[in-house]
Amino acid sequence: MTDVPVTVEARGSDFARLARKINQAGLLDRRPLYYTLRLSLVAVAFVGGWVAFVLVGDSWWTLLVAFASAVAFAQLALVAHDLAHRQVFRNRRPSEIAGRIAGNLFIGMGYGWWTDKHTRHHANPNHEDHDPDVSPAVIVWSVEQAERVKGLPRFVARRQAWLFFPLLTLEGWHLHVASFKALAKESMRQRGLEAALLVLHFVWFFGLIFTVLPFGKAVVFTLVHQAVFGVYLGCTFAPNHKGMPILTKEDELDFLRKQVLTSRNVRGGWIVDVALGGLNYQIEHHLFPNMPTPNLRKAKPIVMAHCAELGVDYLESGLISSYGQALRHLHEVGEPLRKVKARA
Repeated sequence: MTDVPVTVEARGSDFARLARKINQAGLLDRRPLYYTLRLSLVAVAFVGGWVAFVLVGDSWWTLLVAFASAVAFAQLALVAHDLAHRQVFRNRRPSEIAGRIAGNLFIGMGYGWWTDKHTRHHANPNHEDHDPDVSPAVIVWSVEQAERVKGLPRFVARRQAWLFFPLLTLEGWHLHVASFKALAKESMRQRGLEAALLVLHFVWFFGLIFTVLPFGKAVVFTLVHQAVFGVYLGCTFAPNHKGMPILTKEDELDFLRKQVLTSRNVRGGWIVDVALGGLNYQIEHHLFPNMPTPNLRKAKPIVMAHCAELGVDYLESGLISSYGQALRHLHEVGEPLRKVKARA
């Protein structure tokens, strides 16, 4: 049986009607067994990586351990993401406790800073003025931003499609630095605790590495570890919104269209689900941020049918294709600057 057409006897907003369907399907219910298993596996991988690091010891084979440990770091970051959205625990306090342990203490990423930033992103995805994820920094996301930037960002913007993945090797360091810089803001809750956990992270992280390895190998291990960590994280987030429409103050969209039209899903089965931590269901995640990850796959056909009923474009791509779309967008954004340089 089909739903009542939107123009006939439809009650409530387009999103409210979708939310009723999702609630009736029970897809916002907690999934404690799933998260118990997932947290256990990630914890085993995280601890196992450091046990392997100690056992391998002073050997260049330790760089393979660096790679594997960085993957565990990224998977823990994806769990911290779910904690921040209260997908794991319904209440704030356990979510914050677990989030600060996973984020600040274990991977050196400020939970408070990241949660604030990510909340603003969810409120206005791909909005030039309000989404911190598309603020012009080293990378620019629109032609208008490219025309305004100067110095290093302008140099990078000309060739940013080629530099995007190499720049991701620095993303891990950016997360660490931004986490510490955010501690200067008096508005941040639990600043003392956040600072103490961040410092403790780097004490154990560098202490362990430089105790087990001689200085040269320790430096190389750290660089490889953080490069892989940054690239992995960047690869989980890049397919979601990059290359999708950039909104400005001129755009007036309701909640459902704002979330769907700026997001992209990624096909690929359970391997992609695990690798991207469920963020491949980005449309469903943005519509229902507190929906547990395993339920996003079940919500997808409901959301797709609802969007089709409304005539709202719902974009889904393969993983490689999604990266291609993002890189083509970055290349097009930099084109005016390349033309200016060619004429100069």
